[in-house]
Amino acid sequence: MIEPRAKFRSDNSSGGFHWKSLTAIICGVLVFAGCAIGPNYKRPGIDAPAQFRSAPATGTTNSLAELAWWDVYRDDRLKELIGIALTNNYDLRIAVARVEQARAIALQARSEFFPQIGYQGEAARGRNSALGIPTPAARGAVGNSFLAAFNASWELDLWGRIRRLNESARAQFLATEEAREGVVLSLVGDVAQAYFELLELDEELRISKRTTNSFGESLRIFSQRLEGGVVSKVETSRAEAALATTAATVPNLERRIIMKENQLSVLLGRNPGSIVRQATLLQQTIPPEVPAGLPSELLERRPDIRQAEQLARSANAQVGVALGDFLPKIGLTALYGGVSSDLSDIASSGASVWSVGANLAGPVFQGGRIYGEYRHAKAAWEEARLRYQQSALNAFQEVADALISRQKLAEVRSQQTRAVTAYRDAVEVSTQRYVAGKASYYEVLEAQQQLFPAENSLAQTELNQLLVIVQLYKAVGGGWQMKPSAR
Repeated sequence: MIEPRAKFRSDNSSGGFHWKSLTAIICGVLVFAGCAIGPNYKRPGIDAPAQFRSAPATGTTNSLAELAWWDVYRDDRLKELIGIALTNNYDLRIAVARVEQARAIALQARSEFFPQIGYQGEAARGRNSALGIPTPAARGAVGNSFLAAFNASWELDLWGRIRRLNESARAQFLATEEAREGVVLSLVGDVAQAYFELLELDEELRISKRTTNSFGESLRIFSQRLEGGVVSKVETSRAEAALATTAATVPNLERRIIMKENQLSVLLGRNPGSIVRQATLLQQTIPPEVPAGLPSELLERRPDIRQAEQLARSANAQVGVALGDFLPKIGLTALYGGVSSDLSDIASSGASVWSVGANLAGPVFQGGRIYGEYRHAKAAWEEARLRYQQSALNAFQEVADALISRQKLAEVRSQQTRAVTAYRDAVEVSTQRYVAGKASYYEVLEAQQQLFPAENSLAQTELNQLLVIVQLYKAVGGGWQMKPSAR
């Protein structure tokens, strides 16, 4: 272990500290100023694939993330809602407050680079004491004592411990900045998702009301034929049961719509209330191309990965701080002022007091405490490194999942659209056949009962196609860099 030694001696002519010693200490600081104890940060290695799994073979390196969110979500009402959320959302405002806290902590850590200068004043009256300190030389006298002085102290960052503290605090501050950007990204996606889910519930409600009317018409036809004695009570009973079952879905959907509006209102930072929407689910446009870009770009673009890296940088710096605790701390102190038994004489030259000193303090035996802190810092760095690598791996998965979902959902929608078209034709033909007496009531009810869930499934798939764009946009880290004022 390095043991720096500072030499001091008395100078009878000046009665104080020898300035050559102070110069030697300062020169030593300058020599070691370029290095800091502990490992320098190096980004943990990431095994990034050459391209995302299921990415289209277009050969382009562009990414959906390069588009602003108002270019991805082209519904004017949705743009307005996102703008309100970015202004009023409480999660985002809390994240901003955390950034300010981290900024203040970083400022506190930076202050240790500079001398700490203060002042003090004291007045006391006592027997055999001066300024509250026992003084036997007073020999029973009772008197006053006054002190007014400026003092300064400065820890020489010879080993770079303070520099590592500042590096750690700054990385923590940047991590909170990245966390705030992550909240922006999530908020934009959450508002878009809730809005699309609300439109899908509207579509399901329209389907339920339309189906209810269809079953009501069948019941009317069956009732007329029952009155004419052509059919039995079985047909009207089955039709009435089908009507009631479908009608029961309407209030349930209305309940879910109100709950979704409440959820969206909270995202907007306001009390639960209704949400005005202009377009329907079927009027939403899906981007024809959604390139993901290169996997390596995620390390620079996704806020959660950037946050994890800053936390890893902070943990790495804390290893240096822990190592610095093994070494002695060297500091300089200074005092200048006046001390006197009369307040009126405290500013006189004879009452002046000054001192310049240096101090050295270091551990000898701590019972393993310092070593335990070092082991803790090393383990925390290892955890932060693994979290960074895990964040990157999760990001690769999220992009790949969104890409394959987009491809397969398009195929699902194509087949479901065929099924809905066929079921609608079946309902129309079977109704005509029943009125003409060529088909039974069972044929009509069966066609109607098959159409209802098919239409709901198609609406859900159309929603999923919109949501997968939201998920991909979040997965590639798009939108948080953009400000609404840039439109």
